[in-house]
Amino acid sequence: MQFRQLGDSGITVSDICLGSWLTYGVGVDTANAKACIDRAFDEGINFIDTANIYGKGAAESFLGDALKDRKRDSYVLATKLFFPMTDEDKGLSAKQIAKQIDASLERLQTDYVDLYQCHRYDDETPIEETMEALSEVVRSGKARAIGFSEWSPQNIRDALAVPDIVKFVSSQPQYSLLWREPEAEVIPLCEANGIGQIVWSPLAQGVLSGKYLPGEQPPADSRAALDSTRARRSAPSALRTRATAASAAPAAAGSRPVVKM
Repeated sequence: MQFRQLGDSGITVSDICLGSWLTYGVGVDTANAKACIDRAFDEGINFIDTANIYGKGAAESFLGDALKDRKRDSYVLATKLFFPMTDEDKGLSAKQIAKQIDASLERLQTDYVDLYQCHRYDDETPIEETMEALSEVVRSGKARAIGFSEWSPQNIRDALAVPDIVKFVSSQPQYSLLWREPEAEVIPLCEANGIGQIVWSPLAQGVLSGKYLPGEQPPADSRAALDSTRARRSAPSALRTRATAASAAPAAAGSRPVVKM
């Protein structure tokens, strides 16, 4: 396993980050989920990413139990907020950031997370309010660093322009051979400002693994077969055609991202 610094944070993370969407606490039984965590550590992975919305707290609760007997400085733990936990609990207001970090820490059974991320941008909250609240999370010791996921270039610029706050160190965009939009602006903008990339869906939700073949039904135990919405989004045969064309295009310049699996 290779390691790198996460943006300008000084936090060292493995090249591969273990994600927890649709798996821990919801789609995978506890025994197999814990075996997966153990295997990840055995392979040298030290970076685990989750979110409060994953299973409405179930993923965080599972991880809290699975990690509680490991030394806290032996792994890097990241979580996120934004999506509705209840009808009232959503977004990136100062009130919600203060409330959701405490709830996440309780579920994760830890005093701090290494990285606290905005799962999306909140158009209903002033960016100054969001950034000051996130900065307070870091200043209070509840997070070591902050990041964001799926923010537009203008969202990022607006955050960078807020004075006297803790700066972002990570971006979490969708990025793969089939989805390269971040190369145009997000990745260069982040690189110029010390913000690293933690890319999700690097295998295009399995399409690039070779499991989905043109003219054939998805494997019965695959996500495409189990989730009709995702199957429509992935359209395996069409995406494989797109992959053939994309493979001839040059890769993005700059530092390699951490990939979240």
